[in-house]
Amino acid sequence: MQVTLTAEARTGRGKNEARRLRRSGKLPAVVYGGEDSVGIPVSVDPKALLEIFHSDSGVNTLIDLLVDDGNAKQVLVKEFQVHPVSSELLHVDFYRLALDKKITVAVPIVLKGESLGVKQEGGLVDFIHREVQVECMPTEIPEKIEIDISDLMIGQGVRLHEVSGDFPWSPVSDPDTLLVHVIAPKVEEEPEEEEVAEGEAEGGESEQVEKGKAGEGENSSES
Repeated sequence: MQVTLTAEARTGRGKNEARRLRRSGKLPAVVYGGEDSVGIPVSVDPKALLEIFHSDSGVNTLIDLLVDDGNAKQVLVKEFQVHPVSSELLHVDFYRLALDKKITVAVPIVLKGESLGVKQEGGLVDFIHREVQVECMPTEIPEKIEIDISDLMIGQGVRLHEVSGDFPWSPVSDPDTLLVHVIAPKVEEEPEEEEVAEGEAEGGESEQVEKGKAGEGENSSES
């Protein structure tokens, strides 16, 4: 997915400038990559950026960043910061891309179907890895990787190298990585009756001792 986002160049840096921008309804940002190794400070509309985050491709959305000079920069979100309480966006870093070079991105795993091991055997789906690292061209970033778990029985799973299809990406994560499997439900053993009786007796005895000590403490304090 590719979208356009408008940005404004800014000259100021630092915490005071960032606070001023946020008070005015703008989000401080920096564009890294390209010829400028230090980064180009800009500001963007936080609402527009949140719409991108909530899209199907999320942070892997390829963005045409339109700065004041009118030149579009193809960027990805490299990192962003949010307020720990209000979840308000505080800052975002963009990374400028070369469209003719492959990049490494994290892509979410999505499960589809209901496992036979769950329906017929009472098993549980253990979703181990919810995203994997893949390498691809910037214009071919997958929104998600779907795995059909319908045929999985207890003890069966899917590893990364087993994900089939003609994909424009190659895995960076270990191909043998287990993504999901179906496990047997845990059965808790009930304690034997004798053990329960002993435990109750011990508990009652302990309670009597503690009450006795409390009584002794009260008598001594009064004296």
